[in-house]
Amino acid sequence: MVGTSATRAPARDLESRDLLPRNAIERIAPEAVVLPGFAAADAAMLCADVQALIATNPWRHMQTPGGQRMSVAMTNCGRAGWVSDRAGYRYQSTDPCSGRPWPSMPARWSELAARAAARAGFARFAPDACLVNRYEPGARLSLHQDRNERDLSCPVVSVSLGLPAVFLFGGILRDDAVQRVPLFHADVVVWGGAQRLAFHGVQPLIEGQHPELGRCRINLTFRRAL
Repeated sequence: MVGTSATRAPARDLESRDLLPRNAIERIAPEAVVLPGFAAADAAMLCADVQALIATNPWRHMQTPGGQRMSVAMTNCGRAGWVSDRAGYRYQSTDPCSGRPWPSMPARWSELAARAAARAGFARFAPDACLVNRYEPGARLSLHQDRNERDLSCPVVSVSLGLPAVFLFGGILRDDAVQRVPLFHADVVVWGGAQRLAFHGVQPLIEGQHPELGRCRINLTFRRAL
């Protein structure tokens, strides 16, 4: 399978978490790993912090430069936030909806991201931006590269909360083979080095109900943006 033609992982892959063999670290590329359940001890705290964040900086569906409404709802915290509109993709220090600076990133969030990065082999990661995404059933993220950051030597750390999802992870070229990786509540994915500009995305979220977050998946993506 190549590019965006990658076939969907069957729903049963997301219904059989207890049956899947899961190691402490699962390598999906030379410098890209899944850390199953790595955020389990912090998950309740992260969910509560997200609710506090959206109380001041609500979810919004950003617009692509081409004018399309994104199916994933977003907000940010940290020194900079990722935004998208007719002017393009970029980081900026203020929330375009309010004109105010983005909320500070909780110290325990950045500490979790640094621990996950170190576990994956990327020492001294200090994120300054966290993009917070909310997926409802049917929402998806097409294959793309994270390339708006100034320092591409730093990894990306992605924390999954809520409903399970299928993470798509490809290569440096859009037409490279794509892996379908089931992700569950509290799983963390880290990629950097030779895989830092790998194409990645998320298949349309399937219907479900999570005991803590209900009918959605929350994704925290930590980056060094500035």
